[in-house]
Amino acid sequence: MMKTFVTDAATLSVAPMMDWTDRHCRVFHRLMSHRALLYTEMVTAPAIVHGDRPRLLDYDAAEHPVALQLGGSDPAELAQAARIAGNWGYDEINLNVGCPSDRVQSGCFGAVLMKTPDLVADCVARMMDVSPVEVTVKCRIGVDDQVPDDVLPAFLDSVRGAGVRRIAIHARKAWLQGLSPRENRDIPPLDYSLVHRMKQEFPALHLSVNGGIGSFDAVRDHLRLMDGVMVGRAAYHQPWNILGGADGLWGDTPPFDKPEQVAQAMRPYIARHLAAGGRLHQVTRHMLGLFHGMPGARGWKRTLSEGASKGGIEVYDAALRQVTQLAA
Repeated sequence: MMKTFVTDAATLSVAPMMDWTDRHCRVFHRLMSHRALLYTEMVTAPAIVHGDRPRLLDYDAAEHPVALQLGGSDPAELAQAARIAGNWGYDEINLNVGCPSDRVQSGCFGAVLMKTPDLVADCVARMMDVSPVEVTVKCRIGVDDQVPDDVLPAFLDSVRGAGVRRIAIHARKAWLQGLSPRENRDIPPLDYSLVHRMKQEFPALHLSVNGGIGSFDAVRDHLRLMDGVMVGRAAYHQPWNILGGADGLWGDTPPFDKPEQVAQAMRPYIARHLAAGGRLHQVTRHMLGLFHGMPGARGWKRTLSEGASKGGIEVYDAALRQVTQLAA
């Protein structure tokens, strides 16, 4: 497939994660990597059609390349949401076919759509008709009693037929009955070999592997076989370990040498957020793992966890001193 700016960025992406990858988190992640593709939290198509669009869709221009993830199963409604979102200038619109939460199932979207590939194909085709940017899919390898070796290639073939050229595959089944959303992130076994085989079977598709990838070395290993790697919880809980050197994947020099520099670079953004009436913890809750495994990490995390809900920039500065004093 022709390599575009956003396709190139998808070499490494940070997965869409509910309650985590909000606009503050994405600004923070973008400081560490200028190249990786960032995703919004999932936003439902009905919310965009009927809700507060600026609150749901606004983002900082510094976040590019950034993708919007949509949830839904009504082709007309998803098309309407994609048309609306097109005015916000996102670099990609992604359809969620992987989330296993009860709330998602009750709306008949997310992972349950693995059972209806023809409907997914209809949805993405309608979205592509009106979207000014590429429409992609994030899926599981199957759900419940489905046989992934049969289901996944048939699913990929169906959405490929609808025109989709880029897909991220979470290498686990989702059990829609009997497991909680949290358990669905850990208990179903990972099947990386199946996802790797899909790249061989569908060489023209840009395929990213997702699920359980916990280190930058693992990212490099998967990239020997896949077009892209999507990292979720590790990028959130140990962001420097995943994103600090990420731009080297593209042959670029990373923006910062040390996580302390990232914390300093976030300070003006935090100050502006506070001056606009925001709360410190709205930003710093995403930054607790910045110094994971490093001297001062415990003091940084404790100071922010205990003080950010009530304090201001002085709490942030005190937390940073927990690290810089040890480094001096």
